[in-house]
Amino acid sequence: MSVENELVIKEIVDAIRRLYRAVYLDSAKMSRQFGLTGSQSGVLRNLVAHGPLSSVALSRRLYVTPSNITGVIDRLERKGLVERVRKEGDRRIALITLTEKGDELSKLLPDPIEKKLISELGDLEPEHVQLLSMAMNQIINLIDTKGVEGAPMDLNQEIGPISNKDGHQGGI
Repeated sequence: MSVENELVIKEIVDAIRRLYRAVYLDSAKMSRQFGLTGSQSGVLRNLVAHGPLSSVALSRRLYVTPSNITGVIDRLERKGLVERVRKEGDRRIALITLTEKGDELSKLLPDPIEKKLISELGDLEPEHVQLLSMAMNQIINLIDTKGVEGAPMDLNQEIGPISNKDGHQGGI
């Protein structure tokens, strides 16, 4: 490996560490301010945006395993923020719904760090967004967390087009 290549690799690893730290600090702030983890606030936001959802649908939207989301939902239920309601016509399926308390709290939550990122990426030229997407996917493939319990699922699975501040759409 060349010295130049080694320096660039160190910059990439450092950038990933800074990204991880920014997400961690955002989650820690949420925890201190509202007593919620990032996953818990993600559940509340998804329920506000999409209405009642099954735990499987929530796990897919939050890129966590169904077993992980069950614990998140259990903790939110104990806090009185969500409840499991049996689906009419199929009592085997429980839909996760916001309680009044959960709805009120969700209105107080600050925008997630992802919203700022999506907005900023939407302002980039489509070619740059495509290059970033390819680079991020390559990094994810290099790390290869597919066999690790609780690892993020395929990030392209549910990400649709994004819009910049002017309403123009690009893809990730």
